[in-house]
Amino acid sequence: MAFRLLLRNCIPYLELIRWDKPTGTNLMFWPFAWGLTMAAYDQRMPVATYLPCLAECLFAAFIIRSSACTVNDIFDRNFDAQVQRTKNRPLPSGRISVKAASVYLLGQYLIGVSFFCSTMHDLALQLALFQLVPLFGIYPLMKRLTNWPQAWLGVAMNFGFVTAWVSQNSPSNNFLIVVVMMGCWCWTMMYDTIYACQDIQDDVKAGVHSSAIAFGSWIRPMLFLFGLTFFSAFLVAGALNHHGPAYYVISIGGLGIHLAWQCLTVDLDSPKSCWGRFSLSIS
Repeated sequence: MAFRLLLRNCIPYLELIRWDKPTGTNLMFWPFAWGLTMAAYDQRMPVATYLPCLAECLFAAFIIRSSACTVNDIFDRNFDAQVQRTKNRPLPSGRISVKAASVYLLGQYLIGVSFFCSTMHDLALQLALFQLVPLFGIYPLMKRLTNWPQAWLGVAMNFGFVTAWVSQNSPSNNFLIVVVMMGCWCWTMMYDTIYACQDIQDDVKAGVHSSAIAFGSWIRPMLFLFGLTFFSAFLVAGALNHHGPAYYVISIGGLGIHLAWQCLTVDLDSPKSCWGRFSLSIS
């Protein structure tokens, strides 16, 4: 009986960090993994060293995404109450108070800061903490100020690439970082615009801004543009990091096919289709 009661009380807090929807954590993880993998290839890192670092990237993605969801829901609780898809989230539904959510957020920040302080140093540590707190703390405000909140999200979601690259003390290659971040930014603009198409009608009524609203009838052409830029950036990044044929055949070839399929098959008027294609952004 006590265990069931504890579990019932914990469920809203698990929902707050989207424990049941791991897509966001996966999307956060990939830039970390790309940064680490490119640095590992550049330095010929042994697999025995690479795998534990990859596990650290996964936990970093999880704790950053969890705190990002929590701070976003605290700010957006009134907006979420007006949107059919989000009105039953823990905060707008009243299952968690703002005070409890704020304490929960501080706990996540404490875990994140402790983890990064124990696994990273110097500039990499500063970059990780910058992504953990201010980058995602500011994002909810962007939805109130601009039709391009995804532009900020594109930096926040993919900043792990910079952190992971720098954490391995990889030789300075600022141009590679710029190219990959530009590509990743376009990737986020692409998948989050698809995501935003689920709520266009409710967002307009609630006064929430999004790229899906801003693009209007140009949504699909913009998706193709973002996808093409993402594809091109990783094509260039492979050359800059001196990758071999396998990278271009498997990674770049597979990426191109997936992006084309995603843009061509998504039904922008169907929330179910938008969620399905968004969820497959990590495939």
